[in-house]
Amino acid sequence: MTYSSTQTITPFSSNTALALGFSGTLGNIDAYISAVNRLPMLTHEQEMDLAKQLRENNDLNAAQQLVMSHLRLVVSIARGYLGYGLPHADLIQEGNIGLMKAVKRFDPDQGVRLVSYAMHWIKAEMHEYILKNWRLVKVATTKAQRKLFFNLRSHKEGLDSMSQAQIESLAKKLDVKREEVIEMEMRLSGRDIAMDSQSDDEDDKFAPIAYLKTEVDEPTHVIEAQRYDKLQSEGLETALSKLDARSRHIIESRWLQNDDGSGATLHELASEYGVSAERIRQIESAALKKMKSALAAYA
Repeated sequence: MTYSSTQTITPFSSNTALALGFSGTLGNIDAYISAVNRLPMLTHEQEMDLAKQLRENNDLNAAQQLVMSHLRLVVSIARGYLGYGLPHADLIQEGNIGLMKAVKRFDPDQGVRLVSYAMHWIKAEMHEYILKNWRLVKVATTKAQRKLFFNLRSHKEGLDSMSQAQIESLAKKLDVKREEVIEMEMRLSGRDIAMDSQSDDEDDKFAPIAYLKTEVDEPTHVIEAQRYDKLQSEGLETALSKLDARSRHIIESRWLQNDDGSGATLHELASEYGVSAERIRQIESAALKKMKSALAAYA
């Protein structure tokens, strides 16, 4: 797909563009990309300082600087979606909306750079735009299928159908059934179909946008999930390593042997160590306090 250099983009009004530091004409996509690539990038310290000014004082000038310094990120991400035949300028404009949403919600105390946080919001807006314009019926009803939709084209070699080996490889990589890969390839290769349901039956109605941005995929939830995973793996092992052999054995026997939490009883462990059940309870209580202290660093 070839894109015209005269394609226009207007993420800001002309007055706003000048105020943000753009000079010259921004009448076409090439001029816009050239302009944003010349904008200076922020250091980590500058970014954190501006984010705190925005959060604490609602400083719009700080928000402006944060947005400006990340416009090149939007351009870079938009290039990855050119294969869908949609205007480059429109993709960038949708991404800019996602970037501004990210800046508004960014919390500098989370310990991540804005670039990592903003990518989720930028891609979400672009995905919404793509799905609205592709108008495919039931194009992606699960997270795995959405991932398949946005990765299939990059795994195809030319316009030919995928080989069985390619289908098997992609299905394994994205954790979907091979039948789903085949079906999605057929949809992407076929004609456009109305995305809006023509049925009055609520069970048959489908709007892909309803599945695009879910609470689970919202950036703050993604960060929370990552921290929880780290807490369960690295954090738990670190906490257990702080215990003596007997305390660790008691905790593992009581709470970590079975997924359903049905571990050894106090009396069973008391019999094993030749002490009272009350003594086992005391050791367990002390061990849990020690582990809680060790896990504080991962909270």
